[in-house]
Amino acid sequence: MPLPLRRELAGLIPYGAPQLDVPVRLNVNENPHPLADDVVADIAADVAVAARGLNRYPDRDFLALREDLAAYLLAESGVALVPEQIWAANGSNEVMLHLLQAFGGPGRTVLSFAPTYSMYPEYARDTSTTWFAGQRAEDFTLDPDVAVAAIEVRAPSVVLLASPNNPTGTVLPTSTIETVLKAAADVPGGCVVVVDEAYGEFRRAGVPSALELLGTYPHLAVSRTMSKAFGLAGARVGYLAAAPELIDALRVVRLPYHLSGVTQAVARAALRHAPALMAQVGSLRDERDATVTWLRERGLKVADTDANFVLFGTFDDRHAIWQGLLDRGVLIREVGPEGWLRVSIGTEQEMMAFRNALVEVAAL
Repeated sequence: MPLPLRRELAGLIPYGAPQLDVPVRLNVNENPHPLADDVVADIAADVAVAARGLNRYPDRDFLALREDLAAYLLAESGVALVPEQIWAANGSNEVMLHLLQAFGGPGRTVLSFAPTYSMYPEYARDTSTTWFAGQRAEDFTLDPDVAVAAIEVRAPSVVLLASPNNPTGTVLPTSTIETVLKAAADVPGGCVVVVDEAYGEFRRAGVPSALELLGTYPHLAVSRTMSKAFGLAGARVGYLAAAPELIDALRVVRLPYHLSGVTQAVARAALRHAPALMAQVGSLRDERDATVTWLRERGLKVADTDANFVLFGTFDDRHAIWQGLLDRGVLIREVGPEGWLRVSIGTEQEMMAFRNALVEVAAL
């Protein structure tokens, strides 16, 4: 007997980058540094305390964690927020899903600009929201006039802007974000603009966060994650800052007790070590910039990046390059526009292995 699968899901396969057991894995933008022993010890101690209460449901509004996240954002971006302006979930993926559950749906449109994060259209699909992607410029920047025109034509209920953008690493100027916010304010019925700053901690010195605009634009939401800079990809903690009214809408659609007591304990313990964990970010920025320079010196095109990855190319047969690197124990990502490849920034030793393998494969 056939299953009554939704028509739009027929024939699709689950999202996911290759998970292969190779010596050098540089394909999913993880922080390559394991947590320090003192951080692990603090997390373990807090999880042990949480475990004693696992017979009870966790705090479904996790106000203590929201207070800690607000304190972190004040230190990181200089923006003062109250706990009621913070939301968290199991990774920024679930945060994005909450946004489209609340503001998307049948008869509504979510707008973004390609190339961008490949999960965005899947969030739209899963919430029965119409997906439309405009185009970025050849250098992967976003032309404000193009963005405004797309908003006027499509009248979206949600605009998704990644900054730094994945897979290109491109950061959006504040002026471009404000132009989009002003155009979105004129959409009949309202429009939420989401700036996805999953890689925000890796932006260059002097590049502001969209968090600075929250006090002016109540229809703005800024998404972050603890998976990247914090090195907590395995903990699954994402969060968002917005006006309290927007946060309240997300509380309506979230599942009961969606953020476990253990997850809350892990996140709060890690946040106490934020200064030490962020110290690693500087070394990753330096390695990123060195990688960009090295690739360009060998005649390759490289997108300007403010993230912990580099998009480079172009290759007539990028899959052959990807496979050649894999054959030499280095896994990167075959993603983005045709001809381009993306490498996550790893340790100094991992990046040396990547460079040596690429020289062999691409005859640089």
